[in-house]
Amino acid sequence: MMTFHIIGLMSGTSLDGLDIAYCKFSFENEKWNYKILASKTYDYSSIWKNRLQNVENESALDFIKTDTELGIYFGKKTNDFITHFNISKDNIDAISSHGHTIFHQPKLGFTTQIGSGAQIFSTTNIRTINDFRSIDVALKGQGAPLVPIGDLLLFRKYEHCLNLGGIANISTKNKGGMIAKDITYANMIGNFLCLELNIPYDDKGLIAKSGNIDTELLLFFNNLTKKTKSLGKELFTEIIVPRLNSTKISTADKLCTLAHHLASKISKNVKAEEDLLITGGGAYNDFWVTLIKEKTRANITIPNKTTIEFKEALIFAFLGVLKLQNKVNCLKSVTGATRDNIGGVIYE
Repeated sequence: MMTFHIIGLMSGTSLDGLDIAYCKFSFENEKWNYKILASKTYDYSSIWKNRLQNVENESALDFIKTDTELGIYFGKKTNDFITHFNISKDNIDAISSHGHTIFHQPKLGFTTQIGSGAQIFSTTNIRTINDFRSIDVALKGQGAPLVPIGDLLLFRKYEHCLNLGGIANISTKNKGGMIAKDITYANMIGNFLCLELNIPYDDKGLIAKSGNIDTELLLFFNNLTKKTKSLGKELFTEIIVPRLNSTKISTADKLCTLAHHLASKISKNVKAEEDLLITGGGAYNDFWVTLIKEKTRANITIPNKTTIEFKEALIFAFLGVLKLQNKVNCLKSVTGATRDNIGGVIYE
């Protein structure tokens, strides 16, 4: 039996914070098993939120400076995490970091996640793996989603795994392999709209539930995400935000329209009676989940709080395990790359 202990780091587009998970993976009887031994989210300060929201507009010098300083920040928070949970560094095989996505334009041949792996390594003195997406994009893939390999090997019992984060993405088992895609924007839009009400998010979807569908905005959402496979911040910033700002309906109606759009898009990917696992912050949005149940008629599982909040950190830790073994951690059936590949850069 092979065993690995990895710390996974995840910083998502919704800017909820830095998720850290200390995970144990074991390979026995040709199957991978996992356990999240410790987990914690470190909220971003308003200064860091503002910085990450606007870094793409900064000079090249400031961009590199932010990349460097975010890596140091990740490293310091990882050290805090290790101290908080009294973890021995001798029991950590590696840190595996997703980074924070700033640019994602695979059609132009690039994707960029900041949070310097070299700085994480130098700050923690623990082998660090990051930059999982670049090689796939270089191989003509989308560089996303990367989670499906974990869904295939760790969450074997579910036909579909849906993550409702800043972006909603889904993995589907298909003839022993996987297909997957980004479906649409989820918490990125929801949390942005809640800024109009000076609240961080729509708790349980109660505001959305009180609203009404706006047919014009629904058509806009549906058309915008009709042919997408992977989504980035650029479309949200350049197209969605101006439209939301110019749409003269209540925030409740905007949130309600988003909810129905999201559930409708998901229903096109899930059939009745199929098993669907839902994780990510959106799993706490009762209105979203109710609409998804109504529109898909699937067998929905909402797992425990730790899995809801740290599944992505867990899977990026797992991508690190596969990298250390020199095994495929990115599937061409998912990304459209010319071949399966092994993403990640190791600093040690």
